[in-house]
Amino acid sequence: MRKLHDTIRGQILGLVDLFYPLFRRFMPLQTFRYAACGGFNTALDITLFFVAYNFILQKQVIHLGIISIAPHIAAFLISFCVTFPIGFYLSRYVVFQETSVGKRKQLGKYFMVVLGCLFLNYGFLKLFVETFRWYPTPSKLLTTVFVVAFSYLSQKNYTFKAAKG
Repeated sequence: MRKLHDTIRGQILGLVDLFYPLFRRFMPLQTFRYAACGGFNTALDITLFFVAYNFILQKQVIHLGIISIAPHIAAFLISFCVTFPIGFYLSRYVVFQETSVGKRKQLGKYFMVVLGCLFLNYGFLKLFVETFRWYPTPSKLLTTVFVVAFSYLSQKNYTFKAAKG
């Protein structure tokens, strides 16, 4: 399993770092890796949201006994279940390789930040779709801008904070 992990991590780093020379003048390597990995995971999240909302859920409310879940919220939860573990893997092993926090503690911290992102996603989607009456997919795109800024600052300064020295 370790060999598979090393191979996957090496291939991802090789692919991401291949494009870094184009951006070297604009940002440090770690920021570029975060943008590349986060961009991939965000694109995957939005794609899964779109597919789940339009094709899996077919824009229908999900009724679960005493509660009902709006289709845009259900689609968001579906995409989260896929992108959460992928995002952690990319953050831990590709972006923030130098860290002073153990994996188990880091996963807990990562989950706390992602929980904050979940609340931000939920709140902005409810605001944009249900209050402002905007279409769900553009609302998800705008929500993502706010959530990515919060996530980057939180992950860099809290979850994957590098050891001083």
